[in-house]
Amino acid sequence: MRTVPRQLALALEHQESFAREDFLRGPSNAAALGLIECWPQWPDCALMLAGPEGSGKSHLAAVWANAAGARFVAGRALEQAMVPAMLATGALVVEDLAAGAFDEQALFHVLNLAREDHAFVLLTARTTPALWKLAIRDLRSRLKALPIVSLTPPDDALLRAVLVKLFADRQLTVEERLIGYVANHIERSLAAARAVVGRLDAEAMRRQRPLTRALAVELLGSGAA
Repeated sequence: MRTVPRQLALALEHQESFAREDFLRGPSNAAALGLIECWPQWPDCALMLAGPEGSGKSHLAAVWANAAGARFVAGRALEQAMVPAMLATGALVVEDLAAGAFDEQALFHVLNLAREDHAFVLLTARTTPALWKLAIRDLRSRLKALPIVSLTPPDDALLRAVLVKLFADRQLTVEERLIGYVANHIERSLAAARAVVGRLDAEAMRRQRPLTRALAVELLGSGAA
């Protein structure tokens, strides 16, 4: 008996825009966006954005970096010897700081040198430093004193708008009924929205079917939207 080969979806490239005009404002991120947009009139030379994966931290960091000419470094890649070069433009984004996963002395050096040189630093993390165990007491005090803005889960209107944008980033126009169903059947987070859009797109391509509410019901479970 001949086996029919399974149709495989091609992993087509798509570009998610991190431009300011593509950042969708809502109650969950309004305070963070306000601080980014008021630069350089910040309350301190450094501030932190804290929130779960996919909450918009990286998008806001990209918006600020474009305005400030900032360089980027991952928290886990911080090294003391690199600090002066990283702050050479007068602005630096340190992304994805996580307890126990960065060089405390290097971060302390970043904050001290930024203050001395009147440079700006934007930190991003999933949790606030109050939850971290830090060996360097002065770093703990410095982080505790920083302005910290938390990004919270999106409300229904923002989640739906983000779903529309994520489909549009893939050059897909979908019906409102699909958006409503998906919004009501996923975790209320932007990371979940991004994951489900990718899953739906890939499955529609694999099956060579239109991307409809019926397909979403099959994948996400039955029930009224």
